Amino acid sequence: MPDLKWRPARPPAREPIAGETVVLEPLDPDRHGADLFAASSGAEATWFYLPYGPFEGREEFMAWLRERAPLDDPLAFVIIDRAAEAARGIATFMSIVPDHGVIELGHIWLSPALQRTRQATEAIYRMARHAFEDLGNRRLEWKCDAANSGSRRAAERFGFTFEGVFRQHRIVKGRNRDTAWYSITDVEWPSRRAAFDAWLATANFDEQGAQRRSLADIRSGIHEATRG
Repeated sequence: MPDLKWRPARPPAREPIAGETVVLEPLDPDRHGADLFAASSGAEATWFYLPYGPFEGREEFMAWLRERAPLDDPLAFVIIDRAAEAARGIATFMSIVPDHGVIELGHIWLSPALQRTRQATEAIYRMARHAFEDLGNRRLEWKCDAANSGSRRAAERFGFTFEGVFRQHRIVKGRNRDTAWYSITDVEWPSRRAAFDAWLATANFDEQGAQRRSLADIRSGIHEATRG
C-alpha cells in the first residue's frame, strides 16, 4: 500500500543555516573568496579526491567559485567559523530529488584549519538536520571515492550506514573511481541527532577543547539504551 501521508520534500534554498560555532552561508565569491583562498594555501592534498583543484593561483580559484555559485545542484554553502569570523570550507546539497525525499551531502572541502574540529562536525550536523527537519527528506546520502579512507571514516563517524561500492562508477582526473555509498534515513535520524546533540554539548569538552566522549561512543550508548 502506498504511504498516503508522504509529501515531497522541499528543495534547499539560498538561505543561511545557523549553528553555535558555525554559520553556513550560500556561496558568494565576492564575500567569501578571499577567506577561502587564504584557507586553501598550502593545502593541495585536500583536493585530491575532488573533481577539481588544486588551483594554480587566486584568479583560477575565484573563477571556479564563480562557476559554482549560481548552481542549484550542487548548491554550495560556505562554512563560516564563528570564532575566527572567516570562511574555512565548503559543503553542498546535491543529487536533490524532492519527489522521492532524497538529498546528498557532497563536494565537501574542509581547509586544514577546519578539519577534525568541533566546527566541522557541527557543519555536517546542521546540514543533516536541515535536510530532514526543515526540508522533509526521507534519505540523506554520502558518497565518496572508495579509496578515500578519510571520507569513509567521516561518514561512519557521523552515523551514516554503509550500503556498498559501485565499481568503476566514474573517471575523476583521469583515474578510475569506485564509489562507496552511505546513507541515513528519516527513521534513523532521531538517534543520530541525539548523538550529535550530546557530542556538541559544552559539557562534552574539557578546558582545552578536547572531547570527553567520542561521537561513536555516544551513538553506541544510545543504540544500546534503545535496544534495552
